[in-house]
Amino acid sequence: MTTTMPDGDQAERQAEARRQAEARRLADKMWSYCDVLRDSGVSAIDYIEQLTYLLFLKMADERAKLPASLGGGQILPEGISWEILKNLSGGKLEEAYRDALTEMGKQEDTLGLIFRKAQNKVQEPALLRKLIVDLMDNETWGQHGTDVKGDAYEQLLARSATDVKSGAGQYFTPRSLITAIVDCAQPTPGDTIIDPACGTGGFLLAANDYIRRHHKDLTPGQRHRLTHGEAFRGIELVDGTARLAAMNMLLHGMCQADGPSPIETRDALAMPPSLRASLVLANPPFGKKSSITVMGMDGKATRDDISYDRQDFWETTTNKQLNFVQHIARLMEIHGRAAVVLPDNVLFEGGAGEGIRRRLLKEYDVHTLLRLPTGIFYAGGVKANVLFFDRKPASEEPWTKNLWVYDFRTAQHFTLKQNPLRREHLQDFVDSYLPGKSPDERVETERFRKFGYDELVARDKCNLDIFWLKDPSLEDADALQPPEIIAQEIVDDLEAALSEFAAIAEALQARAALRDSKSPLDE
Repeated sequence: MTTTMPDGDQAERQAEARRQAEARRLADKMWSYCDVLRDSGVSAIDYIEQLTYLLFLKMADERAKLPASLGGGQILPEGISWEILKNLSGGKLEEAYRDALTEMGKQEDTLGLIFRKAQNKVQEPALLRKLIVDLMDNETWGQHGTDVKGDAYEQLLARSATDVKSGAGQYFTPRSLITAIVDCAQPTPGDTIIDPACGTGGFLLAANDYIRRHHKDLTPGQRHRLTHGEAFRGIELVDGTARLAAMNMLLHGMCQADGPSPIETRDALAMPPSLRASLVLANPPFGKKSSITVMGMDGKATRDDISYDRQDFWETTTNKQLNFVQHIARLMEIHGRAAVVLPDNVLFEGGAGEGIRRRLLKEYDVHTLLRLPTGIFYAGGVKANVLFFDRKPASEEPWTKNLWVYDFRTAQHFTLKQNPLRREHLQDFVDSYLPGKSPDERVETERFRKFGYDELVARDKCNLDIFWLKDPSLEDADALQPPEIIAQEIVDDLEAALSEFAAIAEALQARAALRDSKSPLDE
């Protein structure tokens, strides 16, 4: 009897299947404790955060036991160890764990970021001990490759996004969409990739995965950039989310525990960028009004508690997404490229919105727009798009020649559970995009059309919310969608409308506050 050895591709597929199975096993094991803690008042996202602390401490303990030749070494502050926590119980365990979190938060670099403002939210010592002894200590995490640990952690983050009460989904962009965007952007080992609103780091991880799959022969310098937090940078406003992003990147081998953190915890809009990106990938937070005023080069400002002095911005506005568009435009180096998820209002809003679109079309090459279907984001009622544009040198002539619009919204119906968006659903868009080739080689199809610069700027308010397809389900009574899809679309439309009304109410309140604050001498 002869045994047939698998060929290279088959062996690689088998190895990938084993890796994914092991990642699922780890994720299932860690997630199995979530329901128990949820009954004690710990939300899913808080649970992932607590696992982050414990996972880091356990891996640091394993690393300390390795010889220096295999990368071993102590990275925890003196007096903090996994063995101490493992052998304690009751109030002593709770106190020692709390002190460890505080001390770790005082450290620098990636270590300090992960434990910055860390708190123990597992209030029952017996449950905390169960996590330490039964869950974490029974695994030798060092024996799992970075791909397995990283994929397991990613699966946990994806599951936590379904916890509506914690709002975890607002930090989570569908991975199928991220992968399609990255496949179009084609990141390289030489890129400096920045996400100014990185959430849990999904775009950065997908870019790293793309580079490793498509660039096998990395130089030592390229490998160092990819593993020491130099090729990828993320900015996140929320401490808890930033720590999840840092841990995510650490588990995927994109930074070192005792090295500089690739994640910064701050408001990306607060100051001009200090580092330029050759590639920006982002899904800025949705929400119409910012609580902070940005003063742009037009010199206008509205009253608020704090003002940003962003003289590099074209327009003054309290719309967060418009400000992120301006920030990203300034973040890009010459010949840099960007792919940004944006809500519909950025495409059609007048005033500052119109001014920003006109400047962007003239000074940048705005070449592709993907209209996304509803039902793919955890935040309800979101109608969004992906805008692809490149920065060019200064020129008297407009850089945008044609904007190619792919309508993936009309007659497309997705839900988060019954009919989720998968990567293959976006393959026709990626094929039409022709990654790595000139847009001049593209071919128009039923869903993919180009619109010239003169036609775009002639549109009322330079409106880029362009569509031409008709949904057959709206014309043919026999082709109506299932009731659950129709109901969900109604809910999405209502939530979108409520969001717009809330933004109007906020604007009116701000105007009233400005009027009431004026003294008689101001009149």
